[in-house]
Amino acid sequence: MNTSKVWYVTGASQGLGLTLVKKLLDHGYRLAATSRDAHTLSQAVGLIDADRFLPLAVDLNNPDCIDESVQQTLATFGRIDVVVNNAGYGMAGIVEEIADQDIRNIFNVNVLATIDVVKRVLPVMRSQRSGYIINIGSVAGFVGAPGWSVYSATKAAVAAFSEVIALDVKEFGIRVTVVEPSGFRTGFLTKDSLSLITPKIDGYEAVRNTQDRYLSADGQQPGDPDRAAEIFIELAESPHPPMHLFLGNDAYNRASEKLASMSAELEQWKETTISGDFK
Repeated sequence: MNTSKVWYVTGASQGLGLTLVKKLLDHGYRLAATSRDAHTLSQAVGLIDADRFLPLAVDLNNPDCIDESVQQTLATFGRIDVVVNNAGYGMAGIVEEIADQDIRNIFNVNVLATIDVVKRVLPVMRSQRSGYIINIGSVAGFVGAPGWSVYSATKAAVAAFSEVIALDVKEFGIRVTVVEPSGFRTGFLTKDSLSLITPKIDGYEAVRNTQDRYLSADGQQPGDPDRAAEIFIELAESPHPPMHLFLGNDAYNRASEKLASMSAELEQWKETTISGDFK
């Protein structure tokens, strides 16, 4: 492993981000990690090695704050080789019951903050003629479930952004992967990571049933965060990482079923599809 690489990880004070930071430090990497509170982040990580670990308080809704954190990372380590856009949270509920501002807030964190971070690290990576960006999506961005429409929309946006930015920056030696996990035991379904709007409107039974099923699975998800962190390191060391990486057995099964369904539907409606062109 090339432990001279410098990592920059957002959303690092809990969940998968925290697991990844600890794993990177165990492997000897240097890294900057962001959270809303640098002290809380430092306490969560435990090991404070100023030579290899730079905790940063960053408001991801503030592009100037993101830019400052990138500059601090460069001032400390001289380069940025791997970026992991991990910051984000979930939202479950019926779209007609979710407040407009709450919808804007989750797009700001899950989508716009990811774009802002990428926008500010690209000049660094272009000048290096190398770099690797991992954006954390979700299988929910490809295969939705009742009651997760807004969250799924944010993760679909992350996947689409990742696909196109990968094409844009390929000539500079910069690679991009969107990781799309299913359920991992990261605390995602706790109040710290999930905005839950309990349905009040009559009906919407599919939404209620899905919410109950997901919430009852908290702490029992099959995904292993330690293994996920190891996989991220393996991706960063790979010369040819994938564009999409669905992570977890459930993610694989759901994506496979969706692809088969899409393919069948595409062929079923082929004549209608191609009839849209001028004769």
